[in-house]
Amino acid sequence: MSSEFGNLLRVSVFGQSHGRAIGVVVDGLPAGEAIDLTELQAFLDRRRPGKSALSTARKEGDIPTFLSGLENGRTCGAPLCAVIENSDQHSADYGGLTDTPRPGHADFTAAVKWGGAADMRGGGHFSGRLTAPLCIAGGIAKQILARRGIFVGAHLSEVAGIPDAAFPLHPAPELLSAVAAKDFPVLDEEAGARMQQAILEARQEGDSVGGIVECAAIGLPAGLGEPMFGGVENRLAAALFGIPAVKGVEFGAGFAAARLRGSENNDPFTMNHGRVETVSNHAGGILGGITSGMPVIVRAALKPTPSIARPQQTVSLQAGEETQLQIRGRHDPCIAHRAVPVVEAVTAAVLLDLLLEGNHGTF
Repeated sequence: MSSEFGNLLRVSVFGQSHGRAIGVVVDGLPAGEAIDLTELQAFLDRRRPGKSALSTARKEGDIPTFLSGLENGRTCGAPLCAVIENSDQHSADYGGLTDTPRPGHADFTAAVKWGGAADMRGGGHFSGRLTAPLCIAGGIAKQILARRGIFVGAHLSEVAGIPDAAFPLHPAPELLSAVAAKDFPVLDEEAGARMQQAILEARQEGDSVGGIVECAAIGLPAGLGEPMFGGVENRLAAALFGIPAVKGVEFGAGFAAARLRGSENNDPFTMNHGRVETVSNHAGGILGGITSGMPVIVRAALKPTPSIARPQQTVSLQAGEETQLQIRGRHDPCIAHRAVPVVEAVTAAVLLDLLLEGNHGTF
């Protein structure tokens, strides 16, 4: 199925942006795990829309209802199913888009694939709205991982070409928590202020900007993953590309490694209190598809929001001719800052799946 990922831990997302509800089914969670629903809600609130002028004005509570899988605050071994009711849809804003596809959206490709039957109101099943149930699965995974000394956190490393500071070689759990507690998740407050100004300027001009999210996973043991097509990079990249608007994924030095010499890119090994480490982390904590024990560092690039207020050229599918399109509705001038917890969520779910595989389905 295209809307699910994972091997032992299966995450399946369902719903449409303007349907009655969206939700997730998570199968394979270890039983007996306590889930702090207050902590989970705080995690979901980090991506929730309508909190400032930096995001869409759509107001959604994003409070999940658990239909199965949780009993007395603990996982019970049954597939966990949670739904979030949609409550603030303006479906009339999307009238006529079946004939005039929005540039940058899946309107045209969905029309071709499903013969015009797809529900594309608000982006339908392609919408960033579907990242809310992803955060339910990932938020639960984060709690289970943290209980075992593995922490996943991210920051907004770039917006509109404005860079944030990079994570240090060994990000501490306290640093990840501090960034997560911020309204705008950056390490450098001055850089964050310039990013926010760029987002607001784009909104005033009827436009949008993109950004990059950098995610770190610390405390992972060495030896997770498989060579070639079963590698940690493969598994993470496949899931991260499922996040709407993600157009690029890189690990460690990523594309910058192509501009280095081997003597610069190689991470020398060292001993630290009897443990093998590296003095740098251009590999992003992964060698040959297998974790090295260093922090896993992954970055996801998100395109500018395609729904912009400026007139755009499109075509009338019925008339077979070019026309102009003015998109209405409420849209984010930048989605990268709201994607920070989503990247964390997907990363945590994939890593928990890998850990379960390495421990034969149990801890």
